[in-house]
Amino acid sequence: MKPLLYCAVLLVLSISCKNQNDKNSATNVTAEDYCRFVNPMVGTSTMGHTFPGATAPFGMVQLGPQTDMQPYFNPDGSYNKKTYEYCAGYQYRDTTIIGFAHTNFSGTGHSDLGDFLVMPITGDLVLDPLQQKDGSKGFYSVFSHENEKAAPGYYSVKLDDYNIDVELTASERVGFHQYAFPETDEAHIILDLVYNVYHYDEKNVWTFLRVENDSLVTGYRQTKGWGRTRKVFFAMQFSKPFKSYGHKKYDEDNYDGHYRYFDQEKNFPEMAGRNIRAYFNFDTTENEKLKIKFALSPVSMAGALKNLEAEIPGWDFEKVKAETQQKWNNELAKIEVESISDEDKRTFYTALYHTMLSPIIYEDVDGSYRGLDQNIHQSEGFTNYTIFSLWDTYRALHPFFNLIQPSRNNDMIKSMLAHYDQSVHHMLPVWSHYANENWCMIGYHSTTVLADAVVKGVGDFDRKRALDAAVTTAKVPYFHGIGDYMKYGYVPEDKSSYSVSKTLEYAFDDWCIAQIAKNTGDAAIEKEFMDRSNAYKKVYDPSIGFMRPKMSNGEFRKEFDPLDTHGQGFIEGNAWNYGLYVPHQVEDMVEIMGG
Repeated sequence: MKPLLYCAVLLVLSISCKNQNDKNSATNVTAEDYCRFVNPMVGTSTMGHTFPGATAPFGMVQLGPQTDMQPYFNPDGSYNKKTYEYCAGYQYRDTTIIGFAHTNFSGTGHSDLGDFLVMPITGDLVLDPLQQKDGSKGFYSVFSHENEKAAPGYYSVKLDDYNIDVELTASERVGFHQYAFPETDEAHIILDLVYNVYHYDEKNVWTFLRVENDSLVTGYRQTKGWGRTRKVFFAMQFSKPFKSYGHKKYDEDNYDGHYRYFDQEKNFPEMAGRNIRAYFNFDTTENEKLKIKFALSPVSMAGALKNLEAEIPGWDFEKVKAETQQKWNNELAKIEVESISDEDKRTFYTALYHTMLSPIIYEDVDGSYRGLDQNIHQSEGFTNYTIFSLWDTYRALHPFFNLIQPSRNNDMIKSMLAHYDQSVHHMLPVWSHYANENWCMIGYHSTTVLADAVVKGVGDFDRKRALDAAVTTAKVPYFHGIGDYMKYGYVPEDKSSYSVSKTLEYAFDDWCIAQIAKNTGDAAIEKEFMDRSNAYKKVYDPSIGFMRPKMSNGEFRKEFDPLDTHGQGFIEGNAWNYGLYVPHQVEDMVEIMGG
């Protein structure tokens, strides 16, 4: 049988994979320090879209520095192209830090998240992160890369403006901050609930906080961004009581019901609104280490408290850091590399590290999670995951997981099937995160992830259920021209943009569905989708030797430039590279192109 995915790898390395239980890596302790070969700074410049913060393997908390707040829109309403550089919230060229957020994407070409920005400062209380219109300073601080360190599960930096040494680590669901303050009676912790990655004025739908006691705060935020109804809950615990607290609300609406009778801005234990920045005040002695545990939950504030108590019950920062770095070593140890130089190892293990930043665990310690239907579900027999950037990951990442993370990939597939069950469209995920489908990019590539696991015998997920989900997904007529694809046998250019790319990707997805059907003994479905997988032939123009946009009348579009990457029927490519995308029928593609 032909391989499901063709791949080419060029390494001047000797690599061996170790057979370890990927799901319970903490039980497979390795003494080797692979973390020393990982440089999380790789990819943090310009368009790399990675972040250098602290996280556990596949962790829900990805706690990292944010270096600017670029709005999604310009003042005139046009798209601000500069915001694209901040998909991961951090740019290596920047000299300022505005705080440390608990959720980040890594490596994506669009963005969201940046939840719950925490910033320690001293002196006069300032509640805006950036320089103000009157020239006054925001709460940002300058920093130097000489005083910055990033490693798996750990990040540190010195905030020069405040003489504060910052250390961060994390478990799967809890971020752990440690701030060494100077002696002052004006130490502040700012919790910025306005900030978002890809922020715009209406992105925050609602924010709510409760000051439970003098060292514990709970709350949640709902945003409307790439994920259009995304809720994240938190519990924030301080290592010492704060002496006072307050907040500023940036909302324009004036209605506040009978809450208007209270002085809500200072020492009032409830805070609610669309855009809020809260602060907590302390006295500190020289080099006093103020610690914060910040737990997340997709379900509730009570869930966040449960996660906090279960994962980091104490205040030993070094212990949590060591435990998380051991988890990283156990994961990185699954591939042992022998190389000529340590530089080769640094390249390899840094790339391997980046493969384990997503998808992420998306459930509380008790297995409860928020589903696509916005209801609360209980994972039964699997761990629920989110962040399925499938147009980016179906080709190589998930097949790679079948080699080194088979149990996790099995759970990811079960998470995709749960998404399908909860989908009102009856579709597997396309590009989903945090109980939302954002519909980014083309194809229905969950089907290839299922097929790769099926033919390789990975996982205990229900194969028949997987086939039903794949077939149903591939027949949703209103998704990116599928209705026309079924009607014409290709996607017509006058009916749908990116028509050639869609036709080629659907054809491959259909071939994958046929392989699931073959494995499950459904000959009728196998034949149907094998026939559909030949769609690429209908957009090949033998007169010019390229895949070419075809109209619904059966004629190829007259205006066509195979070198142009815009408006030629392809997305993020042209006919020279994308036109060779027939991975399931390479020999036939070669033949029709002349041998």
